[in-house]
Amino acid sequence: MLLAAEFLSVDNLVFVTGAVVTLIGAFFVVTSRNPVHSALNLVVTLFGVAVLFVSLHATFLAAVQVIVYAGAIVVLFLFVIMLLGVDRDEAIEAEPLKGQRPVAAALGVLILGELALLSNLRFRTPPPDAVAGSITPVVPDKTNVEQLAEAIFTRYLLAFEVTSILLVIAVVGAVVLARKPGRAFGLLAARPEDDPAEVGA
Repeated sequence: MLLAAEFLSVDNLVFVTGAVVTLIGAFFVVTSRNPVHSALNLVVTLFGVAVLFVSLHATFLAAVQVIVYAGAIVVLFLFVIMLLGVDRDEAIEAEPLKGQRPVAAALGVLILGELALLSNLRFRTPPPDAVAGSITPVVPDKTNVEQLAEAIFTRYLLAFEVTSILLVIAVVGAVVLARKPGRAFGLLAARPEDDPAEVGA
């Protein structure tokens, strides 16, 4: 009875709920045929992850998960999906590049073999002092936001800036891929059939 009461505590219920929502959302992200439905299920998955962050008392990360990822990144995904028009039905049986499926299968087998090889290897364990020095210490006098900001803009500043550059490159690449051949600098190229005088002639 005591074990059941401990299992039904609020923390455990919050964790189980967040984990179930995350797993269900991730499952439908992978299995959905429509990319728009996959993006919407990704929002559900991110909300579940935010609930898990709340259960870990990481309130700032939970807010960032909802505001930045669910609110901005997924909207960007939807914008790119609509811009590229990949939400329409496509011929999956068609193979534009010959031999891509055997190459993909060979790469998958190679990656699985590499993972199996790495799992059997034994690596030297670093000394505890080196591990402790690589972890950002937790200061009880500072808030979660202050410690995270100090870590991002001091120790991990280069990685933070590289990530922002990669996101900008991804957005620019998506816009370039979505441009139609008849467009230049956002304006439609002049075509003879667009001129009413020539059409009448």
